[in-house]
Amino acid sequence: MTSAPSLNIPSVQHLVSPEEWQLRVDLAACYRLVALYGWSDLVFTHISARLPGPEHHFLINPYGLMFDEITASSLIKVDLDCNKLMDSPFPVNPAGFVIHSAVHEARADAQYVIHTHTRAGVAVAAQKNGLLPISQQSTFVLGSLAYHGYEGVAFREEEKPRLVADMGMANFLMLRNHGLLVCGSTIADAFLSMYVFESACQIQIAAQSGGGELTQVHPPIIEGVAHAMKVQTGGLGGQFAWPALLRKLHKMDPGYSC
Repeated sequence: MTSAPSLNIPSVQHLVSPEEWQLRVDLAACYRLVALYGWSDLVFTHISARLPGPEHHFLINPYGLMFDEITASSLIKVDLDCNKLMDSPFPVNPAGFVIHSAVHEARADAQYVIHTHTRAGVAVAAQKNGLLPISQQSTFVLGSLAYHGYEGVAFREEEKPRLVADMGMANFLMLRNHGLLVCGSTIADAFLSMYVFESACQIQIAAQSGGGELTQVHPPIIEGVAHAMKVQTGGLGGQFAWPALLRKLHKMDPGYSC
């Protein structure tokens, strides 16, 4: 396949290394899966992947495309100053760039960053007590969760050090009044983290809507959750589920890999 059929974007596979091409395919697949699971916000959120090398270059979506339109070749390669490093007819969202570049620059382990504005995620982010320990899903998040206060639309460079300081070494970040953010060393880990984070928020809103008193998980259980996750996934983390997700996606539309 040489182009993205609906947008007629030429393939860049011959212009990039095999390693970068695989990153592009994986990232495009993640965009399609985020759309499939209903986590996208039209064109207004982002998933990014850091490229190998000391330059902190990364791939991000072309601003203006829906997530179910994203392909490996349409992704934009940028540097930490938001300069496009390959030709693209599409712009980069300044707010998305600020958030993702801040995390990629500060965290060498954050190879992939997913940020969403889902209804459940924003609803919990607006609650004073944030994510509550009321579900098994929440326990997987709470062991590595940080919060960052809302400062308006995130297009100001001066917000970056505060966001980075608030996040620290956490893998889950709740952006107050704004949404959810996760990072991972692999695309599979990042996607599974967002799946669990989003599920925990949906469960919390559903439980609170019942109006009754909520039962909270005992703190010692949360402390042992890292081991529980390893057992649950056979030590593979997100990679345990990722191949099945790709099979599902490929059966629906393999066009993401163009």
